[in-house]
Amino acid sequence: MIAFLDFEASSLARHSYPIEVAWVFEDGASETHLISPAPGWDDWDSEAEAIHHIPRDLLLRDGMPHEALARHMVATLSGHDLTASAPSWDGKWLSALLRAAGLPRHALRLRDTDEVQREAICAILQGKSDDRRVDAEEVERLRVTAIAALPKMATAHRALADAQAERARWLAVCDAAQQFSDTARH
Repeated sequence: MIAFLDFEASSLARHSYPIEVAWVFEDGASETHLISPAPGWDDWDSEAEAIHHIPRDLLLRDGMPHEALARHMVATLSGHDLTASAPSWDGKWLSALLRAAGLPRHALRLRDTDEVQREAICAILQGKSDDRRVDAEEVERLRVTAIAALPKMATAHRALADAQAERARWLAVCDAAQQFSDTARH
């Protein structure tokens, strides 16, 4: 099953670390967790805090211990297709979390959500006709048009809201591909 994952972080600096994570499965089931900083995770940017509105003392008080969260994520998310809209950043923070918990940094891997959207369109279009060749430009046009048609929402800069927005974009892309396919058959 596809899972849309998002992190919030202490900053965008080299030594930044994850402070919140959420994931939403394609069926809508979700989890969100604040992350208690690991020892040595002391990078903090007040400008980043002004964007995500998560104070460090909240993490210290209410965050899930990083080791427990990393183990929970591996147990819950292994075997699923993990996606992120910014896989290089989210992958950096996922890797930092896993390493801090003593787990292999590639115990979980992320793919780009755009890639997963394109694959969904191709699967829907190819599934309707064995002789239909799917054109990459057609796929990209469908993808971009479907996303552009969604109501404009500001990025929440909270992990759960951002992961839910990624799922909404994927659903819109799938719906657009289905409608296109149904129209093309008639």
